[in-house]
Amino acid sequence: MANVNYNDLFTLTLEGRTGSLADNVSKSNALLKRLQEKGNIRPITGGSKILEELEYGEGDLTWYSGYESINYTPKQLFSAAEYSLKLCAVPVAVSGEDMLKNAGEAQIMNLLEKRIDNACKTMCNKMAAAVYSDGTGSSGKEIGGLALLVADDPTTGTVGGINRATAGNEFWRNKSLTPSEALTSSNILKNMDKLYMQLCRGIERPDLIVAGTNLYTTFEEALTPMQRFSDSKLADAGFANLKYKNTDVIFDGGQGGHCADDKMYFLNTNYIYLRPHQDRNMQVVGGERVSVNQDALYKIIGWAGNMTMSNAGMQGVLINPTANSQAQG
Repeated sequence: MANVNYNDLFTLTLEGRTGSLADNVSKSNALLKRLQEKGNIRPITGGSKILEELEYGEGDLTWYSGYESINYTPKQLFSAAEYSLKLCAVPVAVSGEDMLKNAGEAQIMNLLEKRIDNACKTMCNKMAAAVYSDGTGSSGKEIGGLALLVADDPTTGTVGGINRATAGNEFWRNKSLTPSEALTSSNILKNMDKLYMQLCRGIERPDLIVAGTNLYTTFEEALTPMQRFSDSKLADAGFANLKYKNTDVIFDGGQGGHCADDKMYFLNTNYIYLRPHQDRNMQVVGGERVSVNQDALYKIIGWAGNMTMSNAGMQGVLINPTANSQAQG
């Protein structure tokens, strides 16, 4: 009877905490926070693939006078990128011995809170890291993050079912810049300018730059005191940031950071999304889980979905060449 009561308490306590877990995950990462603010964390309802519609072609424009014919040749102007559904889970377990040792209600709650706290922190940290992944982790079961969507070499690989190496798919290649010399405080702004200009289209431009330790430090050193502007909302949320051409530059390195030390991602977040499944967005999965051959109870916090993109040409990455030479050496 004690185990049954404990199981009920376990379930109710865990479900009460996971209600805010999805929100906490987005708050733990600057990119996910920006996507949440823009409404770009868009749940899916089902299906074997996650689709993002792409508008990549242009119609015909004819200059004419009088009764001249206006010719129209049908063209394929739209397509779609399709992303696989990826799943992950964090287990929370309590042994029968722990239940016996924590028989009082106060003791039980203390144990539960610690176990659930740890599970929530694990989910937040792992998802924050996955945002930068290339999708090959865990034998390809991990979501495809910035290392896939905004690739170092955008002329290779397949993203969203579209092969970037194929002629005609140039529209699906992000911009990538690796200068011939190491980035320093004296030349980083020049190279940032070069990449930034490639990513501007009319009034559209990058709205978020995410940098690892080395390049954020180099960028900061390049600024004079008069240039040091930051975003108060991001600062209040705990993210170290500066401004570049009115674009937020976020530091996501150091302990607990996951952006590569020698990279800067120039992102137009209007075209980047997190697509969780509405029925598996940091929720308790399944019913009662009692081990067949163990004296223990198990619960699982589950998530399903993927990170997606609908416009690659508006994304870019600046790479410090010293990172490549160090990796080769």
